[in-house]
Formats: sequence, C-alpha cells, structure tokens
Amino acid sequence: MNTIKHINKVLFIVLSLILMVGCDDNEASLQLGGDTWLNTLKVEEFQGVIDNSSKTVVVEVPVNYNTEAMKITELEVSEGAEASMKVGDVVDFSFPQVIKVTNGDAFLEYTISVKHHEAKIISFKLNDSYTGIIDENNHSIQVRVPTNVDIRSLIPSIETTKGATVTPASGQAVDFTNPVVFTVSYETATSDYEVKVVQSDSPLAVYVGLASSIDELNPEEKEAATWMLRNISNSEYLSFDDVRTERVDLSGCKVMWWHFHVDGGIGNEATFNEKAASAIQAVAKMKDFYENGGSLLLTRFATYYAAKLDVTADGKVPNNSWGGSEQSGETVSGPWSFFITNHSDHSLYTGITTATIDGKPAIYTCDTGYNITNSTSQWHIGWDDYADLNTWETNHGATSLGYGGDGAVVVWEYPSSTLSGRVLCIGSGCYDWYSTADASGDQYHENVEKLTQNAIEYLIRESKK
Repeated sequence: MNTIKHINKVLFIVLSLILMVGCDDNEASLQLGGDTWLNTLKVEEFQGVIDNSSKTVVVEVPVNYNTEAMKITELEVSEGAEASMKVGDVVDFSFPQVIKVTNGDAFLEYTISVKHHEAKIISFKLNDSYTGIIDENNHSIQVRVPTNVDIRSLIPSIETTKGATVTPASGQAVDFTNPVVFTVSYETATSDYEVKVVQSDSPLAVYVGLASSIDELNPEEKEAATWMLRNISNSEYLSFDDVRTERVDLSGCKVMWWHFHVDGGIGNEATFNEKAASAIQAVAKMKDFYENGGSLLLTRFATYYAAKLDVTADGKVPNNSWGGSEQSGETVSGPWSFFITNHSDHSLYTGITTATIDGKPAIYTCDTGYNITNSTSQWHIGWDDYADLNTWETNHGATSLGYGGDGAVVVWEYPSSTLSGRVLCIGSGCYDWYSTADASGDQYHENVEKLTQNAIEYLIRESKK
C-alpha cells in the first residue's frame, strides 16, 4: 500500500513539471515586451490632446466644421508598434472612433472624440444662494429671489464649458433691474444668454429634493426639476432641509413635487429610510403642509413617502419595487405604456392621445431606442393583504388610476380630507425623465411632460390652501 502511494506521488510530481514547462513555453511565445502608446495624433490641421490614463483623444474643431470626412495627417506610436489607422485615412468623426495600437501581442485602444468649440453657461447662481434655471434652447436664464433682496447689486457665480470666458464676469456685481445679457466666448464659439431676475416670496409650486441645490441632483431628478422650473409659473426648487428649517415662506404654496431616483432601485422601506434621510427628518414640516391643505405629487421611489406622512390607511409602502442604473439601462425595443382602464377621463390624462392595447386604453411614454432604468414602485395585487383591486383600495385607502400589464397599480391617488390636500403618486417604470440615449426625436416622451403638467395643475386647482 505504501509503495502504491509513493508511485502515485512521483507521477503527480512528473505531471506537474510537464504542465509547468508547457505554461512557460506558452508565456515565452507571447510578445509582450513592446510599448503600445499613441504618442501623436493630428486630424487635418487640428492637434489631438491625448490622455494616456483614460485612453482618450480629444480633437477640437471650429463651430461649423464638417467632421464626417476628416483626414489623418499625423500619427505616431511607440517604437515597433502599429495602429489601426494610418496617415492619409479619411474617417467619419461625427461620432467617437476607436484606434487600436498593437505591438506584438500587446495592444491599447484609444477613443477619439472630435468636438466642436463650445461656449455655454452650465451653472448660474446669484449671491451664492439663488440658482438660475438655464433654458439652453432659448439661451435664457431665470432666477427667483425674495422681494427683500436688492436686485440692483447681485453677484453672479458662473460656470462655463471648459476654457470659455463670460462677460459680465463671474464675481462682478450686476444690476438686474432689467434683463441682462451675458456673452460667453471660446475660440470660434459665442453664445448670448438673457438673464432675468424674478422677485417673489412664496412660490406657488415647489420641487423638493434631497440635494441642497438643483445643480447637485442626479441626472434623472435634475431633468425633472429643471423642466418644472421652466414650465410651471412661480415654481422654485427647495431642499428638504430648506423645508425643515423654514428657509422659504410656503404660505402661498399649493403643491410640492418630489421625484426620487436611486440607481439600482429601492426594494424595501429600510433602504428608503437610509437613502432619504433628510426627507425623513423633514416629515413634521411636510405633514404640516399637507394637513393644512397643501397637495403632493410623489413619483418613482418618492411614493414611499405617503406612508411617512400618515396619508395611507394601512401604513404600508409599495410592495413591489426595483430599478436599474442609468449607465446600464435597458434600451427599449418597442414603445412602453401603461393602462388607464376606466380612468381615461381623469384630469391626469387630459390632452394625452390614448392608444388601444389588448382592447384596453393606454398611454405611451417612450419609443423604440429609449434607454430606461425601468425604476418601478408599484402595488402588486394578490400579495399581502390585497387579494384583489377592491381590497387594495379599501385597505390602503387610495384610488387606482393606472395599471401595469399584469394589473399592478402604477398610478394612484389619496383623496383629500376636510382640511388636508391630495396626494398623487406615479410609480410606473414607464415614467422616466432622463435617458443616456438622445430622446429629442422620441414621439411619445412628451407625454411624460404632459402627464406631469396635468398632475401639478390638477393639484393646484384642487388645493384647499
């Protein structure tokens, strides 16, 4: 028996040595000694700026320069290396291109981006307290300030695209009695922005968020908040800390909107409590607002907040919620929608063209190619204490207004009482504001805006304040 063990041990050692020799031979055959750097790249007369840490190249060109057929005029790589592009190649740089530098069996890939000169204002504040709402399409900026602020001498803090200069300059006191034009310049690019200061003390509508300013919101929330401040008159952004500390007079405010996004979603109440700590701390003030006639629009994961405000009859939060992240969202292969069976005449759906899907009325919110996180906060009927829709409405104390394909409640409303306002909730994964894909040509996405405008106008109209 000992002899057999000894023979097996010897065989194991011999086989291990053979495998080790084989691995050494394979490694020896790989040619990994040469560098694979991209040292110089010039496209026509424009020098590329190479960043070896991020493996990117940026080539700047004049504002109206045609980038669809540009010639490589200079290209240098590490000694002994080769590139997938060569001098004389004509390349379409209207979108990013990848160049591969190879040396033996080693290689690096660089992403080349050709960018037109830009001269934009990307952030505008007055006295470091009042944030301007930038309308890039119309090159205008609106800033709301209280009536007790002297607008004849306000100091702007301006952030522009890289390298640009602005006149009047950031940090220079300006009289905003009348609209002021700010001119931004960079190389061949020039843009004028008309800045208008509006004075009012109590906003009619508020977008409330966790961040201290609108500029600090995540892209999904910022897109929604910016839309509101551009499209809802006398509206303002406030943080929950602003509400809690009563920084702003809300005596004339009729509706607050909170659209809450978390990359990766929120699956339970404990996670909501953790992610929305400042909203939890402001519950007392938010309840005062609601119980004194103010209404709320709660969308996406903000729908959990209704239970915190004691609006629900059973104290429960949505029983079925999830979500993806912006950078790894789902690109939809066809239009997305939710059903509005028996509720197409509700004010929420006014002016929105409905479609008939599987014999039921529905509204579309995005089209093929839209990139979406599918962030959902809904009520699955048949779970917990909700055997059917009627049981959910009775036990939870809400009215259903919209449904998913499986019958889940994705839009609902808590009615007002003698003194309190209304609470309207939209938790459908179809309700999305920000896409990493270009949604400017999406034929259905404007329904998200119309749906939100209807909701805010309905809540203002029905407010008891």
